[in-house]
Amino acid sequence: MRLHRRCLLALGVLPMFLAAGVSGPAQDAPSRPALVVPDLRPADPKNATGPLTSQALSPFTDPWTRTGTRKTAIVSAVERVKGAVVNIHSERTVSGGDHFVSSQNRVNGMGTGIIIDPRGYIVTNHHVVEDVSVLRIRLADGATHHASIVARSPEVDLALIKIDPVQPLQTMPLGTAADLMVGETVLAVGNAYGYEHTVSVGVVSAVKRDVSLNKDMSYKSLIQTDASINPGNSGGPLVNVNGELVGVNVAIRAGAQGIGFAIPVDHMIRAVADMLRSRRRGTAHDGLAVRDRVDISNEIPARSVIIERVETGSPAATANLRPGDTLVRIGDVRIVCSYDVERAFLDLKATDTVPIVVRRGDQDQRFDLALGGKSQPERVVRAQPTSSSDVIWTKLGVQLQVVATETVTRVNRQLNGGLEVIDIVGDSPAAKAGIKKGDILVGLHSFETLSTDNVIYVLSHPELPTFQPLAFYILRSGQVRKGTLTSVN
Repeated sequence: MRLHRRCLLALGVLPMFLAAGVSGPAQDAPSRPALVVPDLRPADPKNATGPLTSQALSPFTDPWTRTGTRKTAIVSAVERVKGAVVNIHSERTVSGGDHFVSSQNRVNGMGTGIIIDPRGYIVTNHHVVEDVSVLRIRLADGATHHASIVARSPEVDLALIKIDPVQPLQTMPLGTAADLMVGETVLAVGNAYGYEHTVSVGVVSAVKRDVSLNKDMSYKSLIQTDASINPGNSGGPLVNVNGELVGVNVAIRAGAQGIGFAIPVDHMIRAVADMLRSRRRGTAHDGLAVRDRVDISNEIPARSVIIERVETGSPAATANLRPGDTLVRIGDVRIVCSYDVERAFLDLKATDTVPIVVRRGDQDQRFDLALGGKSQPERVVRAQPTSSSDVIWTKLGVQLQVVATETVTRVNRQLNGGLEVIDIVGDSPAAKAGIKKGDILVGLHSFETLSTDNVIYVLSHPELPTFQPLAFYILRSGQVRKGTLTSVN
């Protein structure tokens, strides 16, 4: 299910990365028409108190001075998010020429990004940064920076890039797509055709829209909107009238009008958390598994992060953190979503101790978490499973652990649970098939995998040879992916 920019162009759904040498607007904006005050006279000269001047007119009759009603919720939303939106300018090298002479040409591209961390971490679409050699970022205040690519997730068409600002940056306020209403007003902000920080307004046209291009590429559960989204908007925010991020603009329908798509912010959060976690893997180990929770019972949804699991013997277990605790703060980072957890740990070392505030019951409690490293002895111990897990370890080369049902059902309501891969042998059938630590196995052959017994049932089935190549289904970065296992004996 690897996303590829070239496939999009061929099949009618366009990523909104603009490859062109577009500069600023070609024409001056039209000037504001002058207000004409008519020379009015009183109907009854006897009751006249004097000439009716422009000062005598109510200010509410002048559309250019109605500051009280002109500053709508939309204006306030734009003001709230504009500083967290960046314009991306890129260069990529394209081979050209003919059969006899080859050449290398530089192609300029444009996209948009969303600041998620004051230190300069920015999320955008993967197709914006794919194959680029130079990335330049322009902030809302006009400052420019060179950027580097931190992590990629082609499966969900998202990437993380980083700049080094001279001072902390404004970050994007987070909303949720869980309670989006069809017909709700939304705004797109981005580098449309090179016109920086262009704002367009529309409505949510549909939610949970699947856009399939071919057997290898598809977008799942997208937001559809009629807000004007154009090439160059890729990676930019779709926000609600409260100025909260609800989606990441990703594609438009070629040849159509008013059909654009955005990745739900909830999917983006999980993908970014995964990318940040992979960046610090093997260094500062905490032993926490967390999940996002969104309370949509009120007018303004409330986000929080729950500790879902604590590894036995881990730093988190030693610090007395427990499943069910709500994370409030880690160090200086207030925890609102799961990628905040990763941001808080990102620059820490295995020898550091960080204060953590959690809400347990109705009280906030503080604990000191002494981070550790992923030691090889721990892996060896976990790599020697016992009892029925021996069959899975021997035949597949993985160790599995049950995950909370909600972790799976919130991605696909047709699924009922799964098993997380917590260890894997490097040259095992699972590793050769592309399975990775952190993947959630949700199906094997034609059976759900809600427990290890389900896996053992398949692996011990008398007709196992006829099942091969053995199909498997995993959950990764908010999407269900299919693969096949070979040489499973």
